[in-house]
Amino acid sequence: MALQHQARAPHDSVQSALRVLEIVARHDSGVTTVELARETRLPATRLAPLLRMLRREEYVTRTAEGTYVAGAALHRLGSARHHDRALREQLRRTLDGLRDSIGAAVYLSRYADGEVRVTDFAAGPGTPAVNEWVDFRSSAHASAIGKSLLTQLDVDARRDHLSRHKMARLTARTITDERVLLHRLAAQPATAPVLDLQEYAVGTVCAAVPITAGSSVGCLALSLPVRHAHRLREAADTLSRRAAPVLLSLAI
Repeated sequence: MALQHQARAPHDSVQSALRVLEIVARHDSGVTTVELARETRLPATRLAPLLRMLRREEYVTRTAEGTYVAGAALHRLGSARHHDRALREQLRRTLDGLRDSIGAAVYLSRYADGEVRVTDFAAGPGTPAVNEWVDFRSSAHASAIGKSLLTQLDVDARRDHLSRHKMARLTARTITDERVLLHRLAAQPATAPVLDLQEYAVGTVCAAVPITAGSSVGCLALSLPVRHAHRLREAADTLSRRAAPVLLSLAI
């Protein structure tokens, strides 16, 4: 239940953040913390960390007078002409920040046109990306990304996907029985992290958390070398808590 609560928190934070940004955008000359608290009806314990996140992601800027005005990221994403490019750049900065703070490669994925698609990722020398030795589109049954996306579909859509992609045995831990997999997907709490303990690739463990923006089905994931498997659950919890900036970028 604790994991469910943590996974829901980013969605709640995004709704609150959007309220803050709406108010900031209405006050060209700036808005104070007191005014934000009054108009959003958020307690200081909620508002303060939201403002720190919004400043870190450049959605708001604090003036010399102590008021808040729209930041560079909000201006960029608010431009209809350059929105797509601005979104890509904002997501790239956010993913890079997540990679560095969690100490793991991170991935942004979505389920579109009946397929698993990894749309972006951030890795580095000390945080290597998983070796995609089998196309992610055909290995949803084994990867944390795929299973997280499948859990967000209804039963018929899950069965349709599995009918189009053979459940091949990728490692000794891979589930290849469709009934077993469907049972596990049905039992998976919708908002809890999905773990992959060397089911997709020997030597790598992964976790994924759902990020649903509107009707879009997506997830945020991380991978670690198996020697860091002891960090996986803590890293998954951190990823879940830190998913709000990604959701916010997609929502604006």
